[in-house]
Amino acid sequence: MDNCIFCKLANGVFPTRTVYEDESFRVILDLGPATKGHALILPKSHAANLYELPDDVAAKVLPLAKKIATQMKEKLGCDGLNLVQNNGEVAGQTVMHFHLHLIPRYEGDGQNILWKPTEPSEQELDDVLAVLTK
Repeated sequence: MDNCIFCKLANGVFPTRTVYEDESFRVILDLGPATKGHALILPKSHAANLYELPDDVAAKVLPLAKKIATQMKEKLGCDGLNLVQNNGEVAGQTVMHFHLHLIPRYEGDGQNILWKPTEPSEQELDDVLAVLTK
């Protein structure tokens, strides 16, 4: 898309700190990182979110994330890693181009990527299960 900043970054229109690139993806360092090494996997083709991501592109995302995560562990010495992928504004998506955050985690890094667990009843869980498996 002509007006998508992540399309432009992924396709080299603007300079980036590129960690990895192939014919389908560019992985760049995030300019507002949560931790040292925070990177974004950007498909070169536009899809606004996971729902629109073609299956062939989606099939390549997790193996690429594993490759980059392994590199982060080996070279940055991180203690763990979060993969974060938001879909829709209500879920925290601010750029409407599918992207996957790779956030290296370090003991005492001060980041909290958490949610508050709820306590649904057995019936509520069964009702959701019934809807999802119809």
